[in-house]
Parts: sequence; structure tokens; C-alpha cells
Amino acid sequence: MVRPRFVPVARLPAVAAALAAALVFAFGAAACSTSAPLPPRAAQLNRDGALALASGDLATAGARLALAIEYSPRFVEAYVNLGLVELRRGNLDLAYAHFKKARDLNPDLPAPHHALGLLFDQRDLGKDAEEHYRMAFKVDPGFAAARANLGRRLYQRGAFDDAREQFLRLTEIDASDASSWTGLVESLLRLGREGEADDALGRAREKLGDRAELVLLVARQMLRRGAFEDAEAVLAPLTADPDHARQGAAWGFIGVARAGRGDCASARQAAREALLVDRTDPVAAIVVARCG
Repeated sequence: MVRPRFVPVARLPAVAAALAAALVFAFGAAACSTSAPLPPRAAQLNRDGALALASGDLATAGARLALAIEYSPRFVEAYVNLGLVELRRGNLDLAYAHFKKARDLNPDLPAPHHALGLLFDQRDLGKDAEEHYRMAFKVDPGFAAARANLGRRLYQRGAFDDAREQFLRLTEIDASDASSWTGLVESLLRLGREGEADDALGRAREKLGDRAELVLLVARQMLRRGAFEDAEAVLAPLTADPDHARQGAAWGFIGVARAGRGDCASARQAAREALLVDRTDPVAAIVVARCG
């Protein structure tokens, strides 16, 4: 019988997901960046450009944001959003120029620093990315997107206690954000502090209820304790989750549950389902290796 010990696997947001957080700030703070009154038309163009960017219409977004800057040449958020357009297009040098312009116009806003962090993150220049993320919340300690991205980078390079601290602070900034709680739990698990991870998960469920992200962690908690049938029952609804990452993860951990019961044939089937969603799923790969 195969009884694999549960191995925690991070499901923390990648750079692409972080772009959405930057857009939310730029959209919400469109009118507060300049000392002179912001022309209403510029503000509207920035909002419309951010919406076009969020929907993936980069050409329309770029045109609207460039026009917003014509109306207000010192419009920091419009420069940030225009840089995000170029970042999405892969024009990293041009994105850098827009982000740097925004920072130079007003270094006392967090969004340009965060945007530079995203750029260096995409270039896989981790030290520079972390520096800019830290600068963003040095300007504004409540700027959650930069702290979340710093926590992700720290986690990815194995600085789990530092990541834990950033995610813990995030839970104080916005306790309704499930990703701050999942990051905290993941970090505690990597540190071997399972009791604290369980406590954090319990607090998260008290505040947020049975959100899908938390249900996935509950199932993993069951797997760690050998409650394989219960874990599979909890995971089953997530195999139809509209979020593909969670759907794949659910299948992967169902594979772990089935392998834990000694049913390698069914475990391999679950692993195959996970790999159909994500060909690089690490949990499914473990199941295949152990049940091959």
C-alpha cells in the first residue's frame, strides 16, 4: 500500500495575476496623483483605459491612456497604466520608461514602485523586484498588492519565515482577502509549524467561511492526518471549480488521497485529470512517480 506523506505545494499568485491588483489601484486612485486639478476628461480616459486593459483590449487601452496623458502630462496613474499595457505586450523597455516617468513625477505614491517591481519580476530579477515592492509599502504600508507580491517572491526563494511575516501583516491590512490567509498557511506549513497553520486556517474560515481556496487547504489538512476518504469528499466539488488552478489542484490531491488508500489505479486516473488541466502539476507528478 502506498501512503505518501502530504507535501505542501504553493498555489501563490504569479506575476500575471498581480497585474490585476495594480489595475485596481490605478482605477481607484485615478484622481489623486497630481497637485493641480485633474481634468475630468483625463480621469475618465484613464478609467476607461484601465477597463480596456483589464479586458485584454490593449490597443484601445493604449490609445485612451496616451490621450489621458495629453490632457494631463503629469498624470501618474495614466503613466502606470500605460506601462502595464506595454508590459502585457512584452515591450519591457517601454514599460520601464513609463513606470520610471510615473515614479519621477511622484515618488510618494506606491503604484509606480509596485509597477517597477512587476517589471523586474517579469524579468526574473528577484532582488530588484523585492526592492521595489518594499519601496511601495514603505510609501504606503497598506498597499496590499506590493506586500502580497513580496510575500510570493520570498516564498518562492525559500525565505518562508519572512514570507510568513508579510502574509501575516496582509491579514491585518485586509482580513477579507483569502490569498493573504492561504499565503500565511502555506508559509507556516513549509516551516513545519502545522499547529499554527491549522490555527490560521481556522481563523480564516471564521472570517471568510468555506471559500474554495480555504476548502482546498482543509482537504490538505485531512491528508496530512491520513483522513483520505474525508479529504476526497471535500475535494470532489472543486473538480468542477471554474478556476482551473484549483480544479487541477483538487484532482492532484484526490490522487494523493487514493494513493494513501492503496488504490493506485484510481490515483493514476486522478493524476491524469490533474495533468489535463496543468501539465506541470507537481502533486500529480508525485502521484504518478509513486504509483507508476
